[in-house]
Amino acid sequence: MSEDKIFETDDGSEPFRFNASVARVFPDMLQRSIPGYAASLEAIGSLAARYVRAGTTCYDLGCSLGGATLAMRQGIQQPCCRIVAVDAAPAMIERCREMLAEDDRQHGPETQVDLVERDIRDIQYSNASMVVLNYTLQFVDRADRDELVQNIYAGLNEGGLLVLSEKVVDEDPHMESLLIDLHHEHKRRNHYSTLEIARKRAALEDVLVPETVAEHRDRLKRAGFSQSAVWLRYFNFVSIIAIR
Repeated sequence: MSEDKIFETDDGSEPFRFNASVARVFPDMLQRSIPGYAASLEAIGSLAARYVRAGTTCYDLGCSLGGATLAMRQGIQQPCCRIVAVDAAPAMIERCREMLAEDDRQHGPETQVDLVERDIRDIQYSNASMVVLNYTLQFVDRADRDELVQNIYAGLNEGGLLVLSEKVVDEDPHMESLLIDLHHEHKRRNHYSTLEIARKRAALEDVLVPETVAEHRDRLKRAGFSQSAVWLRYFNFVSIIAIR
């Protein structure tokens, strides 16, 4: 695993992009930056075993290097399923293809995976039993988020599952400040310098736009989801499950 040293030299003046440099160090970046990330992948595998039905499609939206795709693939217990893994960044798709090829060599292609280089807003969803948005919606323009979630809902079968993981903001400014401090402390424990943390935060400004948990759950309700719940929270990172 290549170590993330991007913001040792990048001053954060340019917006964050999912380019080849990020793709090369992305596993390390995720592991050191997102508390609870490994737990979210473990749960995605368990949820796939429970919710994916035979002959249906699963979607990994903003698949990056395919962590959620592999978790679903390993969890699926039913035959004749496929996973559609979507990302708009060519560098991410290329690295994901390599990761999937390695998984094929180790375990065999038990569930078909179709890699799609496209904006997730341009995908038509159908016959879906499980959809994963793992730290992806936060990068979509806020004006487009309602329609995207509505389209996902329309493409889910009855009883289908959406997993939505996001960085969030707290309604209470004091608590929000505390959660940010705790997250930065988490990064420092994982050997990011204060300067690297500040530079990355600057690069993500207006690129990653978080919302409150209440805003996410209200959007899910408006889209038609009958049930939703926060199943995991670690500082200002949450994962929500919603059932059609």
